[in-house]
Amino acid sequence: MLAQKDTVQNLNESEDLAEFKRGLKVSIPVLLGIIPFALVLGTQATQKGFSILEIPLLTGLNFAGGSEFAVLEVWTNPPQILMLMFITFLVNSRHLLMGASLVPYLKHLPNSKVFPALFFMCDETWAMGLADAQRNSKTRTTPHFSLSFYSGMCFSLYAMWIGFTALGGMIGPVLGDISRFGFDMAFPAVFLVLLKGMWKGFHAARPWFVSLAAAVVAYLYLPQGWYVPVGAITGIVTAFLLAGDEEE
Repeated sequence: MLAQKDTVQNLNESEDLAEFKRGLKVSIPVLLGIIPFALVLGTQATQKGFSILEIPLLTGLNFAGGSEFAVLEVWTNPPQILMLMFITFLVNSRHLLMGASLVPYLKHLPNSKVFPALFFMCDETWAMGLADAQRNSKTRTTPHFSLSFYSGMCFSLYAMWIGFTALGGMIGPVLGDISRFGFDMAFPAVFLVLLKGMWKGFHAARPWFVSLAAAVVAYLYLPQGWYVPVGAITGIVTAFLLAGDEEE
C-alpha cells in the first residue's frame, strides 16, 4: 500500500513538473514582448526619481504593468498618494472581472493556493491560463485549471518583469530616451496579441472603443495624466450600462 502511494505521489510530482515546464515554454513568446516593455518602464521610473531598489519594489508589489505606467504618468514630487491610489484602483479594477472569470476553475482549490495565484495574475497569465482551462474542459474530466501550468507562466513573467524593469532603471541614464528605439511599441503589441484571443466581436467591444475615444479626448484637452482615469472610468461605466443590453 505504501509503495502504491509513493508511486502515485511520484507520478503526480512528475506531472506537475511537466505542467510547470509547459507553462515556462508557453510564456516565452510573451516574454519577448515584455522585455522591451519592462525596459521602458524601468527607464521612466528612473527619470521620475526612483532608485534601483525602489523600481523592483514598484513592479514586484504591484504586478500590473498598465497601472505602473499610469502611476508614473502622474507621478509628482512629493507624490500625491490618494491620487496614485485612485488611479491604481481604476486601472486594476479590470482584475475584479478577470478574477471572477477564473472562479469556476479555482473553486476546488484551497484559499492558500487561490490567493497567491490571484496575486500573480496579470493580463497575460490570466488570458493564457483561462484559454488553457477552457481547452482542458473539452478534453479532461477534472481538473480543468492546471495550477502547475499557471505557476510556470507566473514564475517566468514575474521574474522577467522585475529583472528587466530593474535593468531598465540601470541602463536608462546611459541610453537616455530608449523609446526612440521603438521599445514603447511592445506594450500595444502584446495587448493586440491578447486581444486577438479574447475578441468576441464589435458588439462586445463597445466599452473598449468608448474608453479609447474618451482617453484620446482627455489626452488632447485635459492636463497631463488625466486621460488614464478618464478612459478607465468611461470604460467601466459603459460596460455597466451595457450589461443589461447584453442580457436582453
